[in-house]
Amino acid sequence: MAVKPSRAPRAEGVATVPPSRAAAQPGETADLPRFTGRFLARATLVTAALSVAGALLGLVRDQALARLFGAGSGTDAFLVAWTVPEFATTLLIEDGLAFALIPAFSLALARRARGVPGDPVRALVRSTLPRLALGFAAAGAVLAATAPYLVRALAPGLADPALATDCTRLTGTCVLSFGLAGYCSAVLRAHRRFLAPAAIYVAYNTGIIVTMLALGGRWGVRSAAAGVAVGGCLMIAVQLPSLASRLRRRTLHTRRVADEQARPLDNALLTTVLLFALCRQSQVLVERFFASHLPAGAISHLNYAQKVAQMPMVLSVMVCTVTFPLVARALADGDTERARTRVERDLALAASLVLLGAAGVIACAPQIIEVLFQRGAFTASDTAATAGVMRVYALGLLAQTLVGVLVRSYFSAGRATWYPFAAMAAGIAVTCGTGAFTVGPWGVTGIAAANATGITLTAGLLLAGTGRHSVPIRTRRVLHELSRPAAAAVAAGAAGGYAAAEPRSAAGGLAAGAVTVTAVFVLLGPALGAQGLSPALRLARTAIGRLTHARHR
Repeated sequence: MAVKPSRAPRAEGVATVPPSRAAAQPGETADLPRFTGRFLARATLVTAALSVAGALLGLVRDQALARLFGAGSGTDAFLVAWTVPEFATTLLIEDGLAFALIPAFSLALARRARGVPGDPVRALVRSTLPRLALGFAAAGAVLAATAPYLVRALAPGLADPALATDCTRLTGTCVLSFGLAGYCSAVLRAHRRFLAPAAIYVAYNTGIIVTMLALGGRWGVRSAAAGVAVGGCLMIAVQLPSLASRLRRRTLHTRRVADEQARPLDNALLTTVLLFALCRQSQVLVERFFASHLPAGAISHLNYAQKVAQMPMVLSVMVCTVTFPLVARALADGDTERARTRVERDLALAASLVLLGAAGVIACAPQIIEVLFQRGAFTASDTAATAGVMRVYALGLLAQTLVGVLVRSYFSAGRATWYPFAAMAAGIAVTCGTGAFTVGPWGVTGIAAANATGITLTAGLLLAGTGRHSVPIRTRRVLHELSRPAAAAVAAGAAGGYAAAEPRSAAGGLAAGAVTVTAVFVLLGPALGAQGLSPALRLARTAIGRLTHARHR
């Protein structure tokens, strides 16, 4: 049977729907698509695909760094400077700035939909972007001036501090570029445009790789630091066309908005958001501090284990990245019930996805590490040590995901609240105290256990505080629902571990374990009443259907 032809999608097709559908929901503006199931699946699929592509390019970046510069004092100097973009990513792109800007722009869009004269969105840009850009530039200049002191504080025993200082000044440019990239990303996500924001890490890692290959022979490891500066600029460039298209759109009202109608960002909100993000990212510093007192290789084992173990959490939270603007818009419209329903669904879906991933990580940890890393100088003993750490890390993945979902509900109303920062600070304090007690007898495994303990406390505190400080979700109901996929994950992990141990080859064991974990979890979860699996399966079917339809066009 012939397939009926359809019009080709626009470049930003991931967020484009017919105007009649966009206007069907009360309070929507004509250029905002509805959050239908198909739209959610399409946006999540694009975000996930581009995020995975960016992660793979990050692996290529690390391999290029090792091939060009090996492992010595030069790469040590660069990795100290790499701390700057690591923190800037969390503060300015992922958690910090997005939590403040997306609710602000959602409120501006809601005011525009209610017929406020002028354009509140463009007024918000005029009132916030110049000041934020000036602040980013000033922070970058301060970082460049204090680079020698920062290097000395981060790595007092570094062999080549002068090289690390040069690299830090180059990577310090990311404060401005990441800040502007995060601003663009927040504006686009508030407008429900997800394609360009999802592509930023592809552009970023491409810039680093090309710069290293082009300048590595002349500049040495400084070329990698220069690549951070180039990649930061590309992160802005890849979003500018879509952003310009959004801001050029005119509303039905033609009168200029008065200056007093532009609502600037609350400084208290920015402070609480950035402090929370900074506190959460400090987990890495705590782990590296404790691991620095252990035998050589401890930091590497922690790093590899954490990067691999956190992949299920990163993928599960992608759904919330797409739906966060919906929660913010619902609160801007005064619809608390719609916001609560969305947060509870996100919790169920994200928990089901991460528990499936955690079961696979625990069941197949040795096989995963052997397939990915065991070659060259990475020996079987490294595989065993890293796999053990990764299994302990996996025990905290559900809590990591709950924190990622819940903290969005705290900041989705666009109001300052210190509760998330206090909850995260309590978790970090427990991580430090537990790590100091366990690192001696258990080594890197004790550090991973401390991480899981601290983040679990933070997740519990955030759940307990939702009624007073956040979207009032039904906590007991949520906990009851989470217990069902958790039970399915325990059974799936046990069955997968048994299946993975049977084949002699690591690849065969990984395949057998992964298939067993998935089959047991998918079959047992619905039997136990795990509600998060149904949306996940529908999301997967919709995404597969979209791909199949696209192939037959």
